[in-house]
Amino acid sequence: MNETQTVGTDAGPARITWHHAPRARTVLALGHGAGGGIESRDLRELAAVLPATGVTVALVEQPWRVAGRKLAPAPKALDAGWRGVWPALAAAGLPVVAGGRSAGARVACRTAGELGAVAVLALSFPLHPPGKPEKSRADELTGAGLPVLVVQGGRDPFGRPAEFPRGTEIVEVPGGDHGFAVPKKGDLTQEDALQAISDAVTEWLHRE
Repeated sequence: MNETQTVGTDAGPARITWHHAPRARTVLALGHGAGGGIESRDLRELAAVLPATGVTVALVEQPWRVAGRKLAPAPKALDAGWRGVWPALAAAGLPVVAGGRSAGARVACRTAGELGAVAVLALSFPLHPPGKPEKSRADELTGAGLPVLVVQGGRDPFGRPAEFPRGTEIVEVPGGDHGFAVPKKGDLTQEDALQAISDAVTEWLHRE
């Protein structure tokens, strides 16, 4: 069963689209990136697959997206929007895993500890701007202070798997770009790539 909930935050109204598990034991909250919304292929895949495994998926739309703006605000405003929806995410009393893709993964890492998340799922973590590895954001990732799983495309220009700090738990999607699109003549089909993501996340969630 799916439902949509609007939540007031200091950054404006946010929206949660719930994909409920029949017998939920965990909530996975997923924020979107700065260049798109909850319609991204990886978020859709996890929302479709995980409820059958006992994980309720909450897709969170930041206030700037709900308001129809095209440009994401500064990190401070993104964090405020995420903090504002957290009470609704935790209302069922279940453990909440904070997560997101790209900018949403950064938000999850920055705020997970203070909000009481049990772990962090980082999809396509933007380790650095394309072509600028010296501008690393690794401190956000390592500073989460919780178990973190990174799922990263093998040719992501924002950071390839080998660039991540030693000790990072990381799952590589071979040939995947920042949006997990894979080459048509690559080793994986697009369907295989998405299944690899959902399989890895399912296994990790049931381990945490």
